[in-house]
Amino acid sequence: MYTISNGIILKGQDLLPARENIVVDEGKIIEIGKEAWEGKIIDVGGAVVCPSFINSHIHVGDSIIKDEGYSLSLSEMVKPPDGVKHKALSNASDDDLIESMRQSMVDMINSGTTHFIDYREGGIKGVKLLMKASKDLPIKPIILGRDDSFYGENPDLNKVKSAIRKLLKIADGIAPSGFGEITPEVAKLIVEECKKQGKISSIHVAESESNQIESLNDFGISEIGMGVESGFDQLVHLTNPKGKDLSSVASSNQNVVVCPRANAALNVGVAPLNKMLELGIKPLLGSDNVMLNSPNMLRELEFSLKIMAVCYKRYINPVDLVKMATTNICESNINCIVKKAVILENNFAEFIIVKSFSKNPYLNICNRLETKDILSIINKRINI
Repeated sequence: MYTISNGIILKGQDLLPARENIVVDEGKIIEIGKEAWEGKIIDVGGAVVCPSFINSHIHVGDSIIKDEGYSLSLSEMVKPPDGVKHKALSNASDDDLIESMRQSMVDMINSGTTHFIDYREGGIKGVKLLMKASKDLPIKPIILGRDDSFYGENPDLNKVKSAIRKLLKIADGIAPSGFGEITPEVAKLIVEECKKQGKISSIHVAESESNQIESLNDFGISEIGMGVESGFDQLVHLTNPKGKDLSSVASSNQNVVVCPRANAALNVGVAPLNKMLELGIKPLLGSDNVMLNSPNMLRELEFSLKIMAVCYKRYINPVDLVKMATTNICESNINCIVKKAVILENNFAEFIIVKSFSKNPYLNICNRLETKDILSIINKRINI
């Protein structure tokens, strides 16, 4: 048992700052208050105590090919089965993949991330490799798998259904690449089977303008519209919405994940975060492909803070941005699987203690922090 004292706590779902103490026993917060003192006293000297980060969209398998293919198009980089990424993954040894993924997870841990949602290639084998790579590390991977049988213009739907069911025995859900690679029938099977088994379904939508145009030409509906109609739990990117796309997402119960650094690296645009927030959408934040970016959420937060001001001539509220990397997931329909906690009594202790450089704790996190400024990472998987 120990007490975190003399800190500025970002408390609850809304990250309200409070000068209170936190008492932790066996990985759980048992009391928060100004007069709460028990066990070992840890004076943090005015540091900020923030919920740990979740990286809500990452391809950690890409760790094997960092910075390869720079300046290529989106399709050349990541479109299955012939993108740079897929060729590299198919040629890499299991040991090299495991070691590179493990190092990226260590990088995430050191920069304050305790949970990540991985979009894992390679079918069942790919899922098992990531499970092996994450073994004994104090980080929780939520693994969404995919299978090569999903792709093509005329897939064998019986094989697809069988592949989905086999994947869902070990994975936390299914996440195909995008509607440009799968048929509506495959999308329907994925969503239905995931719902039956209480697992997560997710898909990339509207990452590029060309994706949207192709979808409108081929199906008479945007990729975002298809994502909403199909009922996927989580939609990723939404960088290039059209018409009433965002309004339709706001009316649904679907999660949205944005990846500003990856979109910038691929030169496909900037997700309209301010518009999403105006509509009541509560986005999540992800770093996307490790081959494009480090999986450091501090870098994602700072880039997002500034690119929104440049592109949309409006400042984003920094507290909303920090929520995207910490507590928005806790209100989502998939947190029953993710199990991410806010800083409240009776919740698991999952928070970071960071240096305070300014009077605004949210800008302090987004605009000032480096990995070296994280004083401690408190995680129910770590005994202090």
